[in-house]
Amino acid sequence: MTASRSAQTTTGATSAIDHDGRGVVKPTPAEVMEDTGSGLDYGVRPDRMPGLLTPTDRFYIRSHAPTPRVDAATWTLRVEGSGVHEPVSYSYDDLWNRFPHVSVVRTIECAGNRRVLFGEEVGRPFAGTQWARGAIGTAEWTGVRLRDLLEPAGITPKAREVMPEGLDEIRARRPLPLDKAWADDTVVALAMNGEVLPPDHGFPARLVVSGWLGAASIKWLGRIEVSEEPLYVPWNTVDYVLIGPDFPAEGPARGPVITELPVASLVELPWPARLRAEPQVIRGRAFAGENRVARVEYRIDDGPWQDAAIESPTTPGVWVRWQFRWDPEPGEHALRVRATDDKRNTQPEFSTRNELGYLQTSVLAHPVRVEPAR
Repeated sequence: MTASRSAQTTTGATSAIDHDGRGVVKPTPAEVMEDTGSGLDYGVRPDRMPGLLTPTDRFYIRSHAPTPRVDAATWTLRVEGSGVHEPVSYSYDDLWNRFPHVSVVRTIECAGNRRVLFGEEVGRPFAGTQWARGAIGTAEWTGVRLRDLLEPAGITPKAREVMPEGLDEIRARRPLPLDKAWADDTVVALAMNGEVLPPDHGFPARLVVSGWLGAASIKWLGRIEVSEEPLYVPWNTVDYVLIGPDFPAEGPARGPVITELPVASLVELPWPARLRAEPQVIRGRAFAGENRVARVEYRIDDGPWQDAAIESPTTPGVWVRWQFRWDPEPGEHALRVRATDDKRNTQPEFSTRNELGYLQTSVLAHPVRVEPAR
């Protein structure tokens, strides 16, 4: 796809957008989006995913503050910190015109996806954004490799962490190690699915960190700090960490920091689903973070596990589409799906419990009621 810059209009400097009293800009109709109740966070309905790429109008939104208004004409991206020899700044035009562009198809998923179902699994609700299954999406991201923006600043030999920072009200930020920042597919994106980034998805520029939790892909970039020392912020010490008896504190962090995501699967049906007693093709997605999805299996009620057909390329950092045929009998059924990645990690029977309800990855019993055929 070729990105177009002509559709984007901005006014003001860096302020919240008041769009009919909402914290987000784009429409979030209930027929395609799931409302978490926060006013900022909306998932995509799994039964409204038409292709490998998630349409921009229904790509999930996860924000810590209202979508800011950023004026591209005055916007700059600064690279600075103890890990560079000379700070540099880039304009919006610099990113469009001075650097080679790359396009990568990558999946982004919130670490709290399926938190509501995780709560049902353990018998108590978790605090945090009340995600069902829709905090995940895949897009083609076009922009500049992060390393191409870091190199002109001169990275010092002792540099170890890179921390992007957003221009939202709370300046969301989260460090990543230098080697992940330097990866071929860590991109400062300017466009999404062939069009300039929409406001809710990070205009004028956002980071895309392949295979990691969505919190690493900071939106509305304004600053990138390169540090020779470890960097600690709320997003890697008290949030987006695993907290509980099985997870000891690590320095100032309350538990291990979440980075790459585990393998999990998704059925493209409502929850619960209602079908007719006639031949069906059941479809879904599976995602394995930095790894490749190698196998997807399904099970109807207490029947045997069977292989589903994977219908898209298996690429690290990208979900796959799978499907199978089913001729259901009338009645109540439980549909289970499990995925396995190329490192032989398979979805477990139970998720690992933690205080914040992150990383729900266990096999779900998807309820399906089958009505008699007409």
